[in-house]
Amino acid sequence: MTKMILHATAAFGIETVLKNEITALGYTVLRSENGYVDYEADLSGIAKSNMWLRTADRVYLKLAEFKAVTFTELFDAMKALDWVSILPSDGRIVIQAKSVKSTLFSLSDIQSISKKAILEKLKTKYALDWFPETGVSYVIHVDFLKDGVQVLLDTSGLGLHKRGYRRSQNEAPMKETLASALVMLANWNEKLPLVDPMCGSGTLLIEAAMIGMNMAPGLNREFAFESFFWMPTEHIIQVRAEAKAAINKEAEFVLRGYDKDPKALIAARGNAMHAGVANHIQWLQQDVAELVLEEPYGSLITNPPYGERLEEQAQIETLYTLLGKKMGKYPNWSVFVITSYDYFERCYGSKATKNRKLFNGRIQCYYYQYYGKRNQLRGGRTDA
Repeated sequence: MTKMILHATAAFGIETVLKNEITALGYTVLRSENGYVDYEADLSGIAKSNMWLRTADRVYLKLAEFKAVTFTELFDAMKALDWVSILPSDGRIVIQAKSVKSTLFSLSDIQSISKKAILEKLKTKYALDWFPETGVSYVIHVDFLKDGVQVLLDTSGLGLHKRGYRRSQNEAPMKETLASALVMLANWNEKLPLVDPMCGSGTLLIEAAMIGMNMAPGLNREFAFESFFWMPTEHIIQVRAEAKAAINKEAEFVLRGYDKDPKALIAARGNAMHAGVANHIQWLQQDVAELVLEEPYGSLITNPPYGERLEEQAQIETLYTLLGKKMGKYPNWSVFVITSYDYFERCYGSKATKNRKLFNGRIQCYYYQYYGKRNQLRGGRTDA
């Protein structure tokens, strides 16, 4: 298992950001499609990817890719794989199935046939008729798309958005992975002041602080692969040590979060403390109407209320109009707003320089990007 293909998944719309991250780690991207990126790595790449990828939902080891239109074909293809190098005799085998526009569509049958094939293969090594499955869990995904099958081993365990710092949150929290993607799409760096006028539990600014400090997002959590018998312990020890050494605690940048709700700010401060970035973010109780930006230029990124309920739409339109008028006073500032509200630009008062379709959970949104005059002079360039 010196060279392997890893399969990193991401929310729709941020695949290019993930691709850039993978390339920056030094790996060769093989394919980028809706919702995932395939790339070549070595065994240590599993540890590095889980530790450092900020926008990936999970990292899988791709075990196989084949066609199957009958259960016999599925059984034979699954049995042919080298399961004895991947699964121990007491491993708990969990099969997750998905089928889209495929001849085989019964998920329960796909799961049972796949597991039966795996156990038949394991019998050739372990000479057992029954497997206890009392050990470490190995979650295997058998995903069908138009009769094509991908077999994937989950190396992450809990989703990678589970950084371990968010103990408190508001009613509609944004995933940490998406928050990181929004910061990267805004092309933020530590030289630019960054403000979130409706910060909620602070996820956007906390992720920005971690980027500014070069803090690995997976540093304070565990991963499924750490329990795999074939994963050398030294890989994760080395990767964790390198990640700790890479943190720039002396980094200087300006991050400010505002919210009118004092409970939200209490949550934000607590989350920032648990993330280890409390000293790098200023939190202030303040309504959007009171927002004043003292710096000559900078970036504003926010995830405001969307007005999903009909009775909230008038309030949302008033809020978006207020934000547009407020930021019209700061033409050198760039503004980035994610919302599902279809008429945001009309309320804001101008058409975005660029917008990008994204999904916040299952909600289809657009990321409206308004480049300030200073940014426009530099070409208004973003990383993706």
